[in-house]
Parts: sequence; C-alpha cells; structure tokens
Amino acid sequence: MTTMHATPSNIPLGDISMNIDNVVPLQERYYEITPEQSKFFKQQTGITDDDELKRHILAVQEEAYKVAPYPSIAIFSFVALLLTRLPASNDVKEIGLTRKGAIFLDIGCCVCTDIRKAIADGFPAERTIGSDLHPEFGDLAHRLFRTTPETFPGHFIPGDAFDPAMLSVVQPLNAVPDYPEPDLKTLTSLNPLHGRISAIHASNFFHLFNESKQLHVARALAGLLSPVPGSIICGGHGGQLEKGTIVESFFDASMEIFCHSPQTWTEMWDGVVFPKGSVEVDAHLVELEVEGQKYSYMRWSVKRL
Repeated sequence: MTTMHATPSNIPLGDISMNIDNVVPLQERYYEITPEQSKFFKQQTGITDDDELKRHILAVQEEAYKVAPYPSIAIFSFVALLLTRLPASNDVKEIGLTRKGAIFLDIGCCVCTDIRKAIADGFPAERTIGSDLHPEFGDLAHRLFRTTPETFPGHFIPGDAFDPAMLSVVQPLNAVPDYPEPDLKTLTSLNPLHGRISAIHASNFFHLFNESKQLHVARALAGLLSPVPGSIICGGHGGQLEKGTIVESFFDASMEIFCHSPQTWTEMWDGVVFPKGSVEVDAHLVELEVEGQKYSYMRWSVKRL
C-alpha cells in the first residue's frame, strides 16, 4: 500500500507563511532599472547591452525565486542597491576605506548585491561576508556577477541566524577581543567573529520575524559588532507609526508582518540590546509605492559611541 503525502500548502518565509497557491508568478513588467543600477551591473558583469543585461538578471531572478519566493525577489529588490538608499551608507564606505582590518557583514544577503556595491565603493573584498539561510544564494551571486569562488575573494557563510551554532547571543563587547582573528576563508559560523565586525547591513530581513525574534536577532548582531566607536549596524524594513502586527498585500498575496515604530525600534536598541546611551540610533519612515499601493518602510542605523 502506497502512502500519499500531502503537498504543503504554505511556504515559510521566516515567521511569515505564504499559501503556495498565492505565490505570484514572476512578471517581466516589474523589471525597472535606474541609470545608477544599470551602470553598476554593467561594470560588475561586463554585459554592456541593455537587453542582454535584462535577460541575464531575469534568469537569475527565476532561479532565486525557486529557492525562496520572497515578494522582494518578485519586484527585483535584489537589483535595488539597498545599502546606497541608507544615510548610513557613507559611514560604511568610510569604514571600508579608512579602518584597517574592518569587516563588513550582510545578513540575509540574498544574492549579495549590496556586498558587491560595498566593494565597488572601496570595502576590501576579502573583508566582506554574506550570510543567508539559503546556501543556493551563494552560487546565484556568482552567477549574477559572473564570478567564481576562485575569482572573487569575498566570503559566503550560509546558515540559520537563530541557530546558536551559527550565531549565538552574547553581550555586546566593551573591548576588541585580544586573541587572533580567525581565518575568514575557513569559517562555517559567525560566532568566531564576536566583537570583530565593523559594519553590518540587514535590509528586508527583520520584518520576516515576530517581535521576540526581532529582539533575539538584534542581540545576536550586537554581539558581533566591534566596540570601536563608529561601528555600525544599518538596514531597512517594514515599519509603522505605531508598532504592531499588520496585514500587507503584495500583488495577490497577503501576509502578516510585525512592524516596529521608529520610537520602539530606537528604544529596543538603545537600552535593551545595548546599554542606554552607548549607541546612537537613527530610525525614520519613508513611503514606498508598489503597484499603486503605498507602504511604510523604516530606514535605520545603530552606531556605537
């Protein structure tokens, strides 16, 4: 007798669950690329023809969507150069150019676009790390940028940010560790980097989780951040004027998302995650529009004093 197994009806995307029947088919009409983005991708890929570049990006999008059907992939957020939209991008650039031994981490990096932009802005490639739950994104990053692990010196460490073996929660360090830095090429976990990372980027990441898990990952990232003044965590994700769970509609799909307000986000980092007064937090809302629907998006940074 053959046992029939039902196909899962929901696809988990963090704490968000999407019905498999509501996954929006990819649509080419969402492809829009600004002159800045076009210039960047042409320089990075060596593809100079607009139509060829479009076909290349669409092909990578299709493969990435098979890995995880995030709405952000459907609307091409992975070409948006998210880091450059943050006021903190200049801080990250300065750290990469001036701080000897600085390390840049992009958590929830997808296909590593913001890492490549940070490198283009001057961050040493061999001092960059991308990390994502899905190991396939590491290979897709090489496909998108037409590199290989042999030709690109940056690092990719796949893993679950809520797995203590990958990223454990420790108190923010008050001094740089006095033991030798681990070899970045051999790392399979972020834990050996506690207190050593100078700049952390986390866009379209926190809003995948509920309130308690957002606090957990904030504490985990704080433990990675260098205690050197100016070290920074920055990013962007869904936010609201008042914190709470909301229902967002993306195309034909709806999902529940927990959103902090700028005030509660600031209070979480300055006083709960870090000792009160030890960091400077900037958090503000902007309005984004997709398919005629407006969304509140919070851009933020946390800088050690």
